[in-house]
Amino acid sequence: MAVFVLVHGGGHGGWCYQPVARLLQKTGHIVYAPSLTGLGDRAHLVSDKVDLDMHITDIVRLLEYEDLRDAIIVGHSYGGMVITGVADRATDRVGHRVYLDAAYPRHDESLLEHAGPMISAARQGGRIIDGVELVLFPDMSGPEFYGVTDPVRNAWAKARLTPQPWKCFDQKLQLTNEAAMRAIPESHIICTVTKPGRNMELLQQRAQGRVWDIDTGHDLMLTEPDWVAEKLLLIAAGG
Repeated sequence: MAVFVLVHGGGHGGWCYQPVARLLQKTGHIVYAPSLTGLGDRAHLVSDKVDLDMHITDIVRLLEYEDLRDAIIVGHSYGGMVITGVADRATDRVGHRVYLDAAYPRHDESLLEHAGPMISAARQGGRIIDGVELVLFPDMSGPEFYGVTDPVRNAWAKARLTPQPWKCFDQKLQLTNEAAMRAIPESHIICTVTKPGRNMELLQQRAQGRVWDIDTGHDLMLTEPDWVAEKLLLIAAGG
């Protein structure tokens, strides 16, 4: 039995992992899919204090308070920033890092620097509300922006997307235990369209071949949940 901690990307919440989580739970695994502070069902907690560091702390505290060990932490998109920081700060609790079409950052790098053009474009539709600069509003970056084309699933996702503080994307990731963090096994599950922008040779080397791609939308946990769950189960089995 494995323990999965599924970390969502920008503008999303734990809700986006429902299809994958249910498939993993059906096979007997334990699954946590929390919403990061200020997003999803925790959108009411948005403030000018919400940033990358807070989101890393969200997951570190989950690992600590649930006393999780050898957890498989999965980060989608912006969630790749988060799980990298989590593995750096809670190395003894993480057994595997999985990057789900996610950012794969280096020390002292922000998501803006890591994926500049896409993130800069997201800021164009931003608004300042109660002193907080928010981006990724659903009316500007709806499910179709993330490749969700099925009408039913699109409507379901659109009702749940929430804007996100810009600070999360602009803050630089600080790593203090990088050697130990990089020693934790990793895998990459990505969309084919993002391969040209990735150092595939490096990913293959660091993941020791555990790199899979599929031709689908960026929200692959919604567009191809069975395929994603299959790969996560393979990772849990040591494949």
